[in-house]
Amino acid sequence: MVFSIPRQHLFPDPALAEPNGLLGVGGDLDPNRLILAYRQGIFPWYSHAPILWWSPNPRMVLHSADLHVRRSLAKRIRQARFTITLDRAFDTVIERCASRPRPGQTGTWITPQMMAAYRHLHALGYAHSCEAWQDGTLVGGLYGVAIGKVYSGESMFTDVPDASKVAFVHFVRQLHRWKYPLIDCQVYTEHLANFGAGEMPRHLYLEKLHDLQRLEGRQGPWTFDSDFDPLAPLTEEG
Repeated sequence: MVFSIPRQHLFPDPALAEPNGLLGVGGDLDPNRLILAYRQGIFPWYSHAPILWWSPNPRMVLHSADLHVRRSLAKRIRQARFTITLDRAFDTVIERCASRPRPGQTGTWITPQMMAAYRHLHALGYAHSCEAWQDGTLVGGLYGVAIGKVYSGESMFTDVPDASKVAFVHFVRQLHRWKYPLIDCQVYTEHLANFGAGEMPRHLYLEKLHDLQRLEGRQGPWTFDSDFDPLAPLTEEG
């Protein structure tokens, strides 16, 4: 779907962001504004009104071809304890992510308004989830936004050890197979660094984003390829 972008939705140049990455304050979570933000390497992150818009420097990214998988996690994948799906329970995944504060935080940044906005993006085919199930129960998952050939991860949760990690490996390998070379991880976390993600200067990230978001991505809802094998292309690491 193509949106016309009202002038009032325009953002400042990301190069004007403060050292901590804060670029703008205010506005709303209209789908037009959100899509434009992601196309420019900008995302909302706030816990109370007004809305805060960010474009951090450096940017944490993962090249899908460089995913690192430790032997112990590869073994867990082989055991097939989890059933992994795409876009089967987006609403529940975002609710569960909202109920899990990030380490060091007492509350969540995924407000009811944020949940409604990303559910809208999901209905439009831009936001996607990956789920881990165990004995028919949802025990882990993640969600984010895909624009062109870039996927921007937003949040993940797990109720069972390794559930979200297994889902993440499946997801990244499927994205690589679909020729999505770049996953935007936004800001540094040790968890994502362990998977091979690293920091990139903002200007380089924006250059890559400019090219990749112009390419045609897969239309939702997403499902795994029928012959998909998450272990076949993996490089295991000690």
